[in-house]
Amino acid sequence: MNIVILDGYTANPGDLSWEKFGALGSLTVHDHTPAALTVERAREAQLLLSNKTVLGRAELAQLPKLRYIGLLSTGYNVVDLEAARERGIPVTNIPSYSTAGVAQLVFALLLEFCFQARLHSDSVHAGEWERSRDFCYWKAPLTELAGKTMGIIGYGRIGQQVARIAEAFGMRVLAYDALRGDTLPLDTVLGAADVLTLHCPLTDATQGFLNRDTIAKMKRGAILINTSRGPVLNEQDVADALADGRLGGLGADVLSTEPPQSGNPLLHAPHCLLTPHIAWATKEARARLLDIAAENLRAFLSGAPVNVVN
Repeated sequence: MNIVILDGYTANPGDLSWEKFGALGSLTVHDHTPAALTVERAREAQLLLSNKTVLGRAELAQLPKLRYIGLLSTGYNVVDLEAARERGIPVTNIPSYSTAGVAQLVFALLLEFCFQARLHSDSVHAGEWERSRDFCYWKAPLTELAGKTMGIIGYGRIGQQVARIAEAFGMRVLAYDALRGDTLPLDTVLGAADVLTLHCPLTDATQGFLNRDTIAKMKRGAILINTSRGPVLNEQDVADALADGRLGGLGADVLSTEPPQSGNPLLHAPHCLLTPHIAWATKEARARLLDIAAENLRAFLSGAPVNVVN
């Protein structure tokens, strides 16, 4: 069996091993594949793995040998699922591999707003503490999480892990999930949250969900954290809310276009922390991702595919 990995670099830039995949067939790994080379590189593949390389109807029509597509991600919007289903090609994804890392980044971003550790560290390295008349100083208001309300939008595995950590900090947790019947109404969560963190999938209903209207229902000065998908924010509305103080801060690991375009309004918004989509990328999480991807492939070869999304 010919196994081709089209864009393996982000999952494994060299600190992990492809050995489990090589044991299942003849393996070719490409770090990156530009769109113009997708068909050429995948033409001989029977088993194809991809992260962000697009496999649309046009590409799949030119791959007659293809029997299986394994995604190195949870999201599967890069594959035309209907076209694959018509061809009898199962598409698998990687569920639940990065819960711990995503929840951890939520609080890395949030705690930076509470104590602004980088601002204060930079001031110390610049000599301000040496010159200080007092034994301590602070350059911005300092905030405790204890007693604050954490609002969680999307109460799956990640949302629940965030809730556990928030409770350990002494926070009150309120959650809304459109797919569950045991959570609070959305407006209740929006109106009560001192911190609002988003863990919902990107759907037609959540596209641009956090906008001028929903922000107007939030407490003035609330902190917004987004580690879900960039397009759930109306980025211009959020930038405007940061500029006029309706939002006290934004911590985001995702943007509507990645890498971002130079005109993205959040790139120059005040009180805005942006990280380059790293919540999923701890070494531990990436090792789990590769293990699950290899198991998905092995299960397909044994005739009992798992984690099939089409």
